Amino acid sequence: MRVFVTGASGFLGRAISRALLARGDTVIALSRGGEGEAGAELLRGDPTQSGPWRERVRGCDAVLHLAGEPVAGKRWNAEQKRILRQSRVDSGGQIAQAIAALPAAQRPKVLVTASGIDLYPFDKSDREYAEDAPPGHSFLAELCLAWEAATAQAAERTVALRIGLVLGKGEGAIAKLVTPFRLFVGGPVGSGEQWTSWIHVDDVVGAALLALDEGSLHGPLNLVAASVRQRDFAQALGDALKRPAWLPVPSLVLRAALGEIAEYLVHGRRAVPAALGTAGYAFKQADLGAAIAASI
Repeated sequence: MRVFVTGASGFLGRAISRALLARGDTVIALSRGGEGEAGAELLRGDPTQSGPWRERVRGCDAVLHLAGEPVAGKRWNAEQKRILRQSRVDSGGQIAQAIAALPAAQRPKVLVTASGIDLYPFDKSDREYAEDAPPGHSFLAELCLAWEAATAQAAERTVALRIGLVLGKGEGAIAKLVTPFRLFVGGPVGSGEQWTSWIHVDDVVGAALLALDEGSLHGPLNLVAASVRQRDFAQALGDALKRPAWLPVPSLVLRAALGEIAEYLVHGRRAVPAALGTAGYAFKQADLGAAIAASI
């Protein structure tokens, strides 16, 4: 398979590219400035803008659209929200236009795009949010909807990976989460009652490959292995690090420090991988303690 990958120098982009190359696929890796995985053909270009890179979509079997400014990279203001949207939605539109401009015989047959479970509403109840659940009305919910819509009709088959909290060595969320625990000041965030829907990077890779390969898959896929209360996630992290998990981080402190982003830390929802279950996907990391241990 010949796969065109945007966001190829990111944490997930490199991990999925590595797996594609390991099984003998060809990877055309688009990056604005970072390095792609060794063995991939690296292209320089901005996926939010038209450019020579669009011609390289020609003849590819699939497109994997992972480009996007880090959500928690900077405090949000109007300009940062514009950048978050441009990096996802505008780039998706450019991909769709690049495919549409090609003769039918030279178009990729499948397009897989990243998205997120923040598409669903905040909800501390036990309600399970499968792929057919209604969206929320937060900034990230609306962003995820627009992100998916930008490529929804771009190929014969499109899949949206609604990704939860990703655990994994290196650049995953775990790298930021472990610091307070190692300093003996770790604990639950806010009330600790909110749901945390998590997945290990190995299963993001496995699910992405399944989405590329399995012709029966289309539409959204929740990429979560399980959902736990945030207090239980904090306890599992403390246990793995052999540190206490007793010091809660008050919601007011988070809001003062982070602004609007804090709302996504003190709220959540119980996302479930219904579509992956129907497809028969077997998780490599289904136990939270083991997944954390493999990530630190």
